[in-house]
Amino acid sequence: MKKVILFFANGTEEVEALTAVDLLRRAGAEVTLVGVGGKEVVGSHGIRITADIAEDEISSYGYDMAVVPGGMPGTIHMDESAVVDKTLSSVYENGGFLAAICAAPLVLGKRGYLNGKEAICYPSFEGYLQGASISASRVCRDGRIITAAGAGVALEFALALIGALYGEEKENEIRASVLAD
Repeated sequence: MKKVILFFANGTEEVEALTAVDLLRRAGAEVTLVGVGGKEVVGSHGIRITADIAEDEISSYGYDMAVVPGGMPGTIHMDESAVVDKTLSSVYENGGFLAAICAAPLVLGKRGYLNGKEAICYPSFEGYLQGASISASRVCRDGRIITAAGAGVALEFALALIGALYGEEKENEIRASVLAD
């Protein structure tokens, strides 16, 4: 079973976070939803979330993927979190994937993870994607880095996370289960 850690802070865009949690769990991933600033958090549209654990309760860092959803001021809270920073570093150093959507690719950019990579973010945040070439795609995967433009592509983003962890067959299986094509 693949292990994923997904952060949620006060002001996080709910659809970006919860779509990823939902689809990853459907695919069989063990997703730990971590509250940055506490276990009880409120999204950018006033939806109250009870995270699985608070950031100070993380006991190990053996994750295959770390996901940072966007939204404001949630992205800023995650950018300021030493725990988010430590987790991203651990996941990446151990060969895992880093994923961010909307404004949150700034968290990856400010830490150098986007150097020499292709990436995308919410329009007007491109200046934070330090060292990256800006993709024309709404969802972009470059090696172990996955970025997306915003809430409107949350489903595509979540499916790309599944594809990265489990491959195209599982991604297509989950896609077929949620889309009535």
